[in-house]
Amino acid sequence: MNIIITGASKGIGFAIAKAFAAAGHNLYLTSKTPADLANAAADLQKAYPAVKVEYVHADLSIKGQVHCFSEWVLARTTPDVLVNNAGYFLPGQLQDEPEGQLEAQMNANLFSAYHLTRDLLPAMLKAKQGHIFNICSIASLQAYPFGGSYSISKYALMGFSANLRLELKDKGIKVTAVCPGATYTNSWKGSGVPEDRIMEADDIAKMIYAATQLSPQAVVEDIVLRPQLGDL
Repeated sequence: MNIIITGASKGIGFAIAKAFAAAGHNLYLTSKTPADLANAAADLQKAYPAVKVEYVHADLSIKGQVHCFSEWVLARTTPDVLVNNAGYFLPGQLQDEPEGQLEAQMNANLFSAYHLTRDLLPAMLKAKQGHIFNICSIASLQAYPFGGSYSISKYALMGFSANLRLELKDKGIKVTAVCPGATYTNSWKGSGVPEDRIMEADDIAKMIYAATQLSPQAVVEDIVLRPQLGDL
């Protein structure tokens, strides 16, 4: 299969790339940090030399760069799996977070997935198959202190995923919303939270890969993962 992963240079995105590469699938990767992306791709290619690993830098919070990435992908392959993972977290409260924070979070966490999916869907519809994963969050399901615009953007991504699922259910294309709780990535380093208190990025990757192994007539619509001891 041909796997497109955004935000692939580290954390959950990189773990997903490893899971698919380990199973022998070709990777087409992007992230907004060129050096991190190049290092991640080199690590993957070294670990899985038989797998095709191609990558290009793009900031998917910028619509024009989404379209450039889409053109790059479609010039190389028809997507079998699309993982909309690009995005980031800015803490805040609606009453006093900086001006423009909502727009920034919506651009990165929602519009990146919206525009990329729309660009790639015609090829997937023509093939009458594919699987789209939208990396949402526990913040898509429940408001929490200092979630602010981030939580709004993740609620919106969940809504996008639900509508996409409804539209594509009779087109042979599966849609899965993934809602992870606290997952140990670079953003947690130095936080003082023990690594064994929260999930590993590989936990999310394993669930996503498993969801691609079902029969054509079955789909996992939602994946919700939390630390064993509950949310922080």
